[in-house]
Amino acid sequence: MESQQQNQRGNWGSKVAFIFAATGSAIGLGNIWRFPMVVGENGGAAFVFIYIMAVALIGFTVMLAELVIGRHSQKNPVGAIGHIRPRSPWKGIGYLGMATGIFILSYYGVLAGMIVGYFIKTVGGTFRGNVTSQLTEQTFNDFSSNPFLVLLFFIIIIAITTYIISKGVKGGIERYTKVLMPILFVLIVFLSIRALTLPGAGEGIRFYLNPDFSKVNFTVIFRALGQAFFSLSLGMGTMITYGSYINKRDNLVSSAGWVSFSDTLIAFLAGLIIFPTLFAIPGISPDSGPSLVFKVFPLIFGQLPGGQIFGMLFFLLLMVAAITSTISLLEVPVAYFVDERKWTRNKASYLMGLAALLLGVPSALSWGGVKFFTRIEFWAKVDLIFGNISLAVGALLICLFVGWVWGVKKAIEEIKSGNRQFSIRLIWVFSVKFLSPIAIIIILIKIILG
Repeated sequence: MESQQQNQRGNWGSKVAFIFAATGSAIGLGNIWRFPMVVGENGGAAFVFIYIMAVALIGFTVMLAELVIGRHSQKNPVGAIGHIRPRSPWKGIGYLGMATGIFILSYYGVLAGMIVGYFIKTVGGTFRGNVTSQLTEQTFNDFSSNPFLVLLFFIIIIAITTYIISKGVKGGIERYTKVLMPILFVLIVFLSIRALTLPGAGEGIRFYLNPDFSKVNFTVIFRALGQAFFSLSLGMGTMITYGSYINKRDNLVSSAGWVSFSDTLIAFLAGLIIFPTLFAIPGISPDSGPSLVFKVFPLIFGQLPGGQIFGMLFFLLLMVAAITSTISLLEVPVAYFVDERKWTRNKASYLMGLAALLLGVPSALSWGGVKFFTRIEFWAKVDLIFGNISLAVGALLICLFVGWVWGVKKAIEEIKSGNRQFSIRLIWVFSVKFLSPIAIIIILIKIILG
């Protein structure tokens, strides 16, 4: 029975498989459109330097803390905390993470579905030829307010994600991320090279990377902290779950380092696509978020030589980034039901996929499909609660649990099983006990106060 249950859980076939899966989880749509915008608005290269420091000191710290909990317990977030502190209210961290993951999937999947719709539109030639801002605006409004289309593409994303998760760790997550991640990397390198050859590329790069230290203030530092934290898929138990599939002999420190580095590299390369492309067409100012992807870029693609192919590859890149993230979001609650409730992986996958689908219906209808959900901005509210506040609370509790409840001494023992030296342990201990919790509290206060 125990062997059968272990087969339901699975393990990574290699360290590379974990790095691909964890990096895929961390790399999402926000890395590709939000990071470049934040860099451009907050001092260029000066912001990048602060961001890298934040990733190294805060993001890496929380990621390693989650991986340690996962590998030590070999369980999902709820079971992991319960294993370390039985019958303790700290298990609430796991339940919070599970709820956070399923709710983020419920609205993130909607956005991912819209990306699929735009990929199809681009292939079909919607943005070829004489494309105007009125056309892209009208196209987006017509598409987003069509509940049938938005729900259809949302269902497609959930179906793909559910299928991959149902196949298990090696046969599903590992198998597909080992294909998707190289595709993502090749696409982003190719598109960045292509973007750098566009007219006006030099001006775009200067806007993106020219260091402007006069812009560096508390707000810029906060935004760097927030971007570093939220870009790494922390605070919802994903890395605890993925960590539970890691071999005891693997080096957790280097694994966390590779994921942090890869996530940062992809975000950086995204900027080499975004800004040269934006500056290729005079009169288009940098924007952020969905409007950049659904309104501005289709306008640009329609005016560039070979723009249709460029656009197809761009939306394909976004699709791959989205799916590697949705996979990790669904795995967290699935792992809970496999571990704690002894469900089969198929049963857990399909029921949790259905739950995400039902929870996502209001978000799918809040882009114009139903006036009530659109008026209250349902999608944005769910994002604020679960994509911002809940993640930060989860990460704060993880730091407090590892630093003060379980104790750094026992955490270090687990880390040393794959890294006898652990030369940065003093820095990590200081960060997990003091620096990271303080930084996360600052992020939380800023989010709540607006």
